[in-house]
Amino acid sequence: MIRMVRLRRLLVAAIAASVLGMTGISLTGCPQLGNDVRAEGAFYSYQPDQAKGPPGSLIRIESMAGAPLGATAYRVLYRSTGVHGEPIAVSGVVVIPAGLAPAGGRPIVAWAHPTTGVASRCAPSEAHFVFQTMMGLRDMVRHGYIVAATDYPGLGTAGPHPYLVGASEAHAVIDAVRAARQLPDAQAGNRYAVWGHSQGGQAALFTGILSGSYAPELHLLGVAAAAPATDLTALLRDDADTDGGRNVTAMTLWSWQRVFGTPIDGVVQPAAMPAVDALSSECIESVKDMVERHYSQQPLQKQFLSVPDITRIEPWKSLLAANVASTLPGNVPVLITQGAADRLVLPQVTRNYVQRLCDAGSHVQYVEMPGVHHGFIGSDSAVQAVNWMSDRFNGKAAPDNCPAPSH
Repeated sequence: MIRMVRLRRLLVAAIAASVLGMTGISLTGCPQLGNDVRAEGAFYSYQPDQAKGPPGSLIRIESMAGAPLGATAYRVLYRSTGVHGEPIAVSGVVVIPAGLAPAGGRPIVAWAHPTTGVASRCAPSEAHFVFQTMMGLRDMVRHGYIVAATDYPGLGTAGPHPYLVGASEAHAVIDAVRAARQLPDAQAGNRYAVWGHSQGGQAALFTGILSGSYAPELHLLGVAAAAPATDLTALLRDDADTDGGRNVTAMTLWSWQRVFGTPIDGVVQPAAMPAVDALSSECIESVKDMVERHYSQQPLQKQFLSVPDITRIEPWKSLLAANVASTLPGNVPVLITQGAADRLVLPQVTRNYVQRLCDAGSHVQYVEMPGVHHGFIGSDSAVQAVNWMSDRFNGKAAPDNCPAPSH
């Protein structure tokens, strides 16, 4: 039994950790319910006119099997806002607990997943282990919370996926909450919290930043983030000579060339492009995927960037700065967990961000776990995150262990 638990732990870590770590015609504004338990490619396809409409409104839904504790699950395709303000469709999964909803409706937790890749087929909602990759799902369902898990734009739906673009992630997270509230058996309220790991930690923080202006009808009660990607400039610079850093840089450059129209031939050596393309076509959802990526990134150890520091080269410098998380509104409490042994999102970078939040007046609980690496912090802190969110839903005062002001 112990061996099986350890095996499952390793599998979950490989899936969740990654490098920063799953039909029919519908009427506009009226979701169609299908019975397939696995998504077909047609589920994620849509015409441009179908994306027009209120952000968060449903385009189509499809029932899913395998949710824990008797919960009902749906694969959803919903409307959202793209990087350039254009209407888009985004896919995801919504899990609804069994039983009667409380007075005022069920609370919602928005789960923001870590990196699964930048190719369209890397959507968590398509993965075999989608429910296992939502850290803390069983506990959230047991508490009676709806879980809304976005795929992010360009995963599931046609790409490109705006990788590590904070506002894009946040719009998708918030609109997944809106979509969950429209499901026929959701009985959802307007209170929600967001919980994410790594790339999802960045998404969670940007959700905290944008929620009040983007979705004033929703009440965000708290942001929980595990090893969040807070400072992309530090991430790409400090990890430049590591396997994880090369993976992140390759996917970021590949994605942003397509999202922002910024060519990478001036910063990437031509001989490195086959490896960059390979990494950008591979998913990060299983042990097999991790093995493939290990071999795909090896050529980048010998030749990769043609500039000494990508973070000092425009327009990459400005794009990175625009996706560095700022401080949050003071009325949104924050939980940040960090592995002390993390070699991708460095603990000192996270501590620096926590200090910025504290100096700005946020109520922050910071938890650093000795010996925990990047891949395990999401699963290792999931119980604490769920309990922390539960306290927010129950109206308890937010804990605060902020250090003394830095000035």
